[in-house]
Amino acid sequence: MLTRPHYISSDIYRSSHLGRGHPLSIPRVSVVTDLIRALGWMDPKVYHDAPMATVAQLARFHDRTYIETVRRAEADGRLPDDLKRRYHIGINGNPIYREVFRRPATTAGASVYAAGLLKQGGVVHSPAGGTHHGRRDQASGFCFFNDPVLGILAMLDQGLERIAYVDLDAHHGDGVQDAFHDDDRVMTISIHEAGRWPYSGAVDDRAGGMARNLPVLPGFNDDEHAFLMENAVLPLLDWFEPQALVIQGGCDALQDDPLSKLSLSNNALLRAVRQMRPMAPRVLVLGGGGYNPWAVARCWTGYWGLLNGFDVRATLPEVARAVLESLTWRRKQGKNPPAHWFIQLHDMPNHGPIRDETRSLAGQILAGL
Repeated sequence: MLTRPHYISSDIYRSSHLGRGHPLSIPRVSVVTDLIRALGWMDPKVYHDAPMATVAQLARFHDRTYIETVRRAEADGRLPDDLKRRYHIGINGNPIYREVFRRPATTAGASVYAAGLLKQGGVVHSPAGGTHHGRRDQASGFCFFNDPVLGILAMLDQGLERIAYVDLDAHHGDGVQDAFHDDDRVMTISIHEAGRWPYSGAVDDRAGGMARNLPVLPGFNDDEHAFLMENAVLPLLDWFEPQALVIQGGCDALQDDPLSKLSLSNNALLRAVRQMRPMAPRVLVLGGGGYNPWAVARCWTGYWGLLNGFDVRATLPEVARAVLESLTWRRKQGKNPPAHWFIQLHDMPNHGPIRDETRSLAGQILAGL
């Protein structure tokens, strides 16, 4: 059993680039690692270089012809139009770039490796993970391989029978839900913005029976998030009694993110991770969406801090500020970022009313337990 949290990453995220203008062409995972180290929060004994998943490991979920097509896209730097259309590679926001196979295969390898680390219990943080839209034989939503699915399957292969997956991303975790549509060993819970791509995850969508979806309205605030955690998510986890918990900690639901209309501060996500941490003996905390480099770095570093019991509310030392001050962002918000993005990990809370629509979600997803 791991006696303290372990961390998985790779330098591939430091040099890989999806292309000018792509939402993921911002520094994310490498900045989180650098910020954690600048804070003195990384003991080398708990750091692991992510291995690249083997074809056999990827084929535990993904179609082998699809896997070979992703490899071909990397080797050739292009694909014929018919394969682009068939596999959604090189179109629909899923670009062909230099590491189009190696990067997602490394992310997948990290989640499979994490499952092995967690076999006897503990906590692992893999911020590059959370590619929850990947399909068995298609890329989707910037996701080429579905690392949460592969990590969960590796846990199931160890003999676990109750695994909970909680998705905090602004976008519905459709790929994970669909992968376990008929498997009552896996409960999937997703809090996401209603009416946003991929336009799935309605409250009455329960897949094979173990899915629970909470589609929330634009402007969703910290108090509403706390209400759903305390009146829906935590009761579900308490009822399910998971042997392992996978948290997709995407932070594009934050008010500072350009790809959603939700209004959370990172306090809401940090609180959610803190509340869920004790609810299973094995916990894997992944990343996910997040398209503001400062918001991602501060939130995911905050996850690591709270998992280890560090003070995530302390003023950042100069060496940590320097990591954040080195970032640039072409969007309007990056031209004149607010001062608190550089001096502290946590945001100011974004309080607000708990709307009737939010209250009704809790009762709807708990019905029938």
